[in-house]
Amino acid sequence: MKAYERFLKYVSVWTTSDETSETVPSTKRQFDLGRLLAQELKDMGVEKVELNDMCYLYAEIPATPGCEEKPAIGLVAHMDTAMDFPGYDIHPQIIENYDGEDVKLGESGRVLSVKEFPHLKDMKGRTLITTDGTTLLGADDKAGIAEILTVVDEILKEGMPHGKICIGFTPDEEIARGAKNFDVERFGADYAYTLDGDIEGEIQFENFNASTACFRIHGVNVHTGSAKGILVNSQLIGMEIQSMLPDERPETTEGYEGFFHLMAFNGNTEKTQMRYFVRDHSKEKFAERHETLRRIQKAMNDKYGEGTVELEIAESYYNMREKIEPCMHLVETAKKAITDAGLTPDVSPVRGGTDGARLSFKGLPCPNLGTGGSAFHGPYEHITVEGMDLVVGIVKDILKSYAVYEER
Repeated sequence: MKAYERFLKYVSVWTTSDETSETVPSTKRQFDLGRLLAQELKDMGVEKVELNDMCYLYAEIPATPGCEEKPAIGLVAHMDTAMDFPGYDIHPQIIENYDGEDVKLGESGRVLSVKEFPHLKDMKGRTLITTDGTTLLGADDKAGIAEILTVVDEILKEGMPHGKICIGFTPDEEIARGAKNFDVERFGADYAYTLDGDIEGEIQFENFNASTACFRIHGVNVHTGSAKGILVNSQLIGMEIQSMLPDERPETTEGYEGFFHLMAFNGNTEKTQMRYFVRDHSKEKFAERHETLRRIQKAMNDKYGEGTVELEIAESYYNMREKIEPCMHLVETAKKAITDAGLTPDVSPVRGGTDGARLSFKGLPCPNLGTGGSAFHGPYEHITVEGMDLVVGIVKDILKSYAVYEER
């Protein structure tokens, strides 16, 4: 079975996570895909397969004779899809011999535009898979899962030499909990790769340092007829806070530039809450951003009275670069595999995070590879059959390289 055929099967399973849930996993529906994947692995002949009660799926393929002392390599992807757009009742469009032009997304009124996504021109002649404009596609990260399962299937059938291979599928990555309960010791890998990136040929070993900041603003509400000198509108204080931040937002930044992203603004005269994503690749600048928020909090309390503004900062994950740099063979091996596949390696920072970032800090160095998809988390998500096939070949080549790898 080809990777895209598996992918089309997996996207029919609703696995959206839920950040408001306190359970693990955040949605029971993720078990539906977990059970399906566990059975597929068993049907391939993989004997060590475990889906635990938190919906983490672990599998292990023993090394072939003569490769027992080679590094154990892990392959990781996540089962959940994002909450940003509907992730159920998905009806993919399959466009063979794509002409490189704009694509009408079903009857939704949306168009996958070459102007907005110029790389589409490079996909001319391929088989393009898109949404129908009413849902996301789920390539993030069901494409990665499909590619990993296809790699396993092919190497077992071909008898390709390899060291121990460890497979891990996680829940709740999209709500930043995917690696939280991941058992690195149980997983058993020396190194790993997440397959959770964009276009094929991409390698990422740098990501944002990330936190969530929440301002809670307390106003004073009285009748407007007698409000002078008494009423304090918490919403206006919130607007003042936003105006004090630098103009560094996702829509105004790129590359290594960090930002403050206002995720939610809810309230009334008496109480307002503002939630921000804070991101920066630099550890020093990340800390400076937190200090900026604390200075704003102090300025507001100095102006309106102590206790008017509360600030809570919760750090989520950190830049994995410091954990990858001591083992850059992971990046160099991937670059060679990508080059051998006829592609130019794209080594770029993640403007976000992956399970690999947290896993790297848990002792499992874990860069990220592209899956062949693009425009994740929304109706313009798309991927090509050929791109997925290339990723399968790249991963197989990486595993071949580690079957003859000599530690230095």
